[in-house]
Amino acid sequence: MSDLDANPGALSIGERLQAAREAKGYSLEDIATRTRVPVRHLQHIDAGEWKALPAITYCIGFVRSYGNAVGLDGTALGAELRELVGGGGSKSSGAPQYEPADPARVPPRSLAIAAGLLALILAIGYLVWRTNATDEPDPLELATAAPPAVAAAPQPEPVVPQPQPQPASAGPVAITAADDVWLRIYEAGGTKLFEGLIKANQRYEVPPTARAPQILTGRPDALRITVGQTKIPPLAPPRQTVADVSLLPQDLLARVQSSTGVPGPAAPPAGIAPGPVAQ
Repeated sequence: MSDLDANPGALSIGERLQAAREAKGYSLEDIATRTRVPVRHLQHIDAGEWKALPAITYCIGFVRSYGNAVGLDGTALGAELRELVGGGGSKSSGAPQYEPADPARVPPRSLAIAAGLLALILAIGYLVWRTNATDEPDPLELATAAPPAVAAAPQPEPVVPQPQPQPASAGPVAITAADDVWLRIYEAGGTKLFEGLIKANQRYEVPPTARAPQILTGRPDALRITVGQTKIPPLAPPRQTVADVSLLPQDLLARVQSSTGVPGPAAPPAGIAPGPVAQ
């Protein structure tokens, strides 16, 4: 039992959860990933803003999952919250209410076995279909194959143009994870382009059609960002949550110029498979 559990009256429920989370070095995004509770709900729990959360039954489930994730007694915290918000647990004569299932609970073993068998059946069916459709081109091969060369009519020997220097902002904005890290890429207006956990050495490219892409993450030190061949300095110190940081090439290159006064050095080969992370 932790000191926070041994002396529950010293701090409020939200303060105990926040203190335990910070003691373990977790950010709100880390807890959201572990419990599947939205970050905005976790912020209300830390502040003790219970009226800003959904019904009491959902609040109890969120607090119980939060407490278990940071090493506290989630069941005891849920019971305490019921006493605090539910007025001593008075029973209503209406229809019974049911608490939502704990998001962190492991599914039954029978369900996992059934899911595995279904995946195996689908894999066998795909192999059979591929065997019977060998004459059809693979869509992935069509997407990655180079376009066929077109025979051109004989032309006079052209004058070779002199190579022109490329602008500093040429090339895609790429994000490579040095460690497992959660992040969200979104437009300034709120449209999500990507949200989830990127594994170590995975790479994500910001869509070139994005008009004002921004990033939210609690581990900026675990990200390696490049614009073309230019390496961008870290967005913030380690373990500091960053939000609404622009990912436009010109804004990222401005960080290089502001820190060194000259364009940044070319990024070394990462030794990873290129291409965006599947969304």
